[in-house]
Amino acid sequence: MNSFSSNVNKTLQSNTFLGLIVGENVITLQRVNSTNDYLKSKLSNSTPYQEGTVIMAVEQYAGKGQAGNTWVSEAGQNLTLSILLNPTFLLPKEQFRLNIAISLAIIECIKPILGESVRIKWPNDIYVNNKKIGGILIENIIRGSKWKHAIIGIALNVNQTSFGIQKTKACSLKKLLNKDFDLHKLLKLLCAAVSKQYHVLKKGGHLLQRELYKQCLFRFNTPSSFLIDGVQVIGTITDVDDQGKLIIDFDGHLTKFCIKEISFVI
Repeated sequence: MNSFSSNVNKTLQSNTFLGLIVGENVITLQRVNSTNDYLKSKLSNSTPYQEGTVIMAVEQYAGKGQAGNTWVSEAGQNLTLSILLNPTFLLPKEQFRLNIAISLAIIECIKPILGESVRIKWPNDIYVNNKKIGGILIENIIRGSKWKHAIIGIALNVNQTSFGIQKTKACSLKKLLNKDFDLHKLLKLLCAAVSKQYHVLKKGGHLLQRELYKQCLFRFNTPSSFLIDGVQVIGTITDVDDQGKLIIDFDGHLTKFCIKEISFVI
């Protein structure tokens, strides 16, 4: 048994006691515009999917990224999927706690493969060194003051090696390690990690998860270049608050930022 298969088996065994809800039901689509859109459509039509259902696409031709961006993926080479969760134990204002848990799950999944260079680029991209290997898009369905469903979109570059001139910052497991990976085994590992982190969140472990998230942040506690309204500045990421705002220290002055208010210079 190779080390990758061994890691899959150990992770699945160690998470058995949690009640592995994610991935018990996997629906594979050969071709779809967006797994998130597909799942939203089914839910709007009252399709009775159990919590933890995974919608996985062999080919996703109009994948969605954060803030209206697109995610282009070569058919059959990567993990492009959506997971249905029902985090009714959280208030809508606590949505970023779920983002943290999912980010940590992806780190837990691929860190044994890629090592310490795996980082979370705020708020929800996964980076290896200065290259993007994955991303998360969580879309929430709120009913009144209650959080009913969360659709967890995850894209992870696995066996794709060419990303075009517009994607020079993209990488994949194969591009980094020069070998192919079994998508189904990697999916099982990812589902186990999501189950574990979701269980921790449900049991009230959000403070610990937020601390771990900070420690995994891309360029955390490191003076770095950012763009604010087209102006390049130097600052240091020091924290993320409970609403998901990034806190940066500019020479002793702490400022909070929402998505799209600031960007990294890479």
